[in-house]
Amino acid sequence: MATDTLKSTAGAGGATSGLRRLLLDNGALTALIVLLIALSALSGDFLTTDNLLNVGVQAAVTAVLAFGVTFVIVSAGIDLSVGSVAALSATVLAWSATSHGVPVVPAVVLSVVTGVAAGLVNGFLIAYGKLPPFIATLAMLSVARGLSLVISEGSPIPFPGSVSHLGDTLGGWLPVPVLVMIVMGLIAAFVLSRTYIGRSMYAIGGNEEAARLSGLRVKRQKLAIYAFSGLFAAVAGIVLAARLSSAQPQAADGYELDAIAAVVIGGASLAGGTGKASGTLIGALILAVLRNGLNLLNVSAFWQQVVIGVVIALAVLLDTLRRRAGAAPVAAGAGGGGKGRQAGTYALAAVVTVALVGATSFLHGGSNSATPRMGLSLSTLNNPFFVQIRAGARAEAEKLGVDLTVTDAQNDASRQANQLQNFTSSGLGAIIVNPVDSDAAGNSVKAADKAGIPVIAVDRGVNKAAVDALVASDNVKGGELAARTIAEKLGGRGRIVILQGQAGTSAARERAAGFAAGLKAYPGLKVVAQQPADFDRTKGLDVMSNLLQAHPDVQGVIAANDEMALGAIKALGSKAGKSVQVVGFDGTPDGLRAVEGGTLYASVAQQPSQLGRIAVDNALRALQGKKVEETVKVPVKVVTKQNVAGFSG
Repeated sequence: MATDTLKSTAGAGGATSGLRRLLLDNGALTALIVLLIALSALSGDFLTTDNLLNVGVQAAVTAVLAFGVTFVIVSAGIDLSVGSVAALSATVLAWSATSHGVPVVPAVVLSVVTGVAAGLVNGFLIAYGKLPPFIATLAMLSVARGLSLVISEGSPIPFPGSVSHLGDTLGGWLPVPVLVMIVMGLIAAFVLSRTYIGRSMYAIGGNEEAARLSGLRVKRQKLAIYAFSGLFAAVAGIVLAARLSSAQPQAADGYELDAIAAVVIGGASLAGGTGKASGTLIGALILAVLRNGLNLLNVSAFWQQVVIGVVIALAVLLDTLRRRAGAAPVAAGAGGGGKGRQAGTYALAAVVTVALVGATSFLHGGSNSATPRMGLSLSTLNNPFFVQIRAGARAEAEKLGVDLTVTDAQNDASRQANQLQNFTSSGLGAIIVNPVDSDAAGNSVKAADKAGIPVIAVDRGVNKAAVDALVASDNVKGGELAARTIAEKLGGRGRIVILQGQAGTSAARERAAGFAAGLKAYPGLKVVAQQPADFDRTKGLDVMSNLLQAHPDVQGVIAANDEMALGAIKALGSKAGKSVQVVGFDGTPDGLRAVEGGTLYASVAQQPSQLGRIAVDNALRALQGKKVEETVKVPVKVVTKQNVAGFSG
């Protein structure tokens, strides 16, 4: 009996240990299942065919980038340049095919070669130049992004129509980016598990010195590894640009962090030697599901960043626990039995997920609210102007009894495309969009139009797509007013500098065009320098400080927004408002206080709160089938110390 008891206890312990090992070995898959079930229970909009396809599309670019990064991380390296290389490759394709008449096929080949070349440079610097991977790829991040801006001159370039089909669907429902993701995933899995270079990656990551002593040509292998990463980055860039119908010089900014996070969440170790393509795919899906679900649940974009960070930290913690528990690492040459068990695990996970998700769908079967629902996608909330638009929109929504979901695109056209897709698939009554880029928003707005959802554009228009109304002030006209204001203050003569907005954004281009047009009438004004400060106060301070070293006798400053103007005022010190006059743009609260204090001579105010209020009001009218004006102009006003007291934005 004692023996039976002992066997029973050992069996129970073995079962518990086996379950524990299963969860540790498949932590990412378990997390994905939990997320799917939780979001299905929390949001009735999550579990729809359209939304799940959206998740796949939104994961595609990150996943393709991450497959390339998997090669690097498995070999104990790091690649911070993939986002910039993706943007550069797409820009080269659009520039060569559109601006220089190169046939599409050679242009695509040139784009891919660009990505591979960037990867080879990384590999050469690391293998032969002995630079740490972090430093070498950080340098390439800056070089590739700079070249993208140089080639495009800071403006988006339309993508060739034949390549833009990569952003479309097959049969009207299956997204091409998802197919590209699957194909690139299969290639990555084949390279890792079935090729000499794949086995070399695991050997180098496990112990580079041992790999070298065993006869492996480590330096040549590193060249190939980083070339693979550049190749996958080029494909990701082409897919991303196809979705946006244009090559954006600022595209994929920060995507390298998402790619690395996807690889780590998927079970790879930053120490090298472990990792697999299927895990990377699961990691990319987790990030996409999280962002999609949090958008649908109307969670603040700021909190979304917190959640993503926590997930990454937990993934690394799980990797540590797995190592301590002795979980089997995923390496090259795994036996057929191990692969069979892994396939069985995935099949079981799929069955369990479908069953539990199906059960949660009954929670939302009878929910149907009569409250009008709208979505507002803002280009950024890291700027007081857009924060004021949000405040005005929320105030009007509360007044009208509208349920308003607000998202922050963080000046990323691709992120905004994802948010607009989420709005469309969740069946909102109306959508308000403040485009990051007017061209890039076109495809997403077309999808909303096709779904019969009214779309209102605010502050900036949408190109190549129909919107029900545009609520905006005129950025070009505002730029002309800014130029005229400083010219009149300086008596038509003087030396001035211009602080430009973020390169590649429509607001920066339009305001710069307005400044140029307005200054033509004043030949006595000499622009001694023009530099971008990215709509940022700190950069405005730094850029203005640098310009003062070369031009200490400057007499005026025009800034493309109040934030940069306030940074310039800080750099000018006691000169601001006395020997040097500064004109800003937007009429933000801080800007108006500076006008009142005399350090900022004037701000071209767009009344952003009014923009938000009017946009919501027009969206509700369109939703109710009432007539709305195609263009609603909110007056631009120059605010100086004389009229600031009576001004309300």
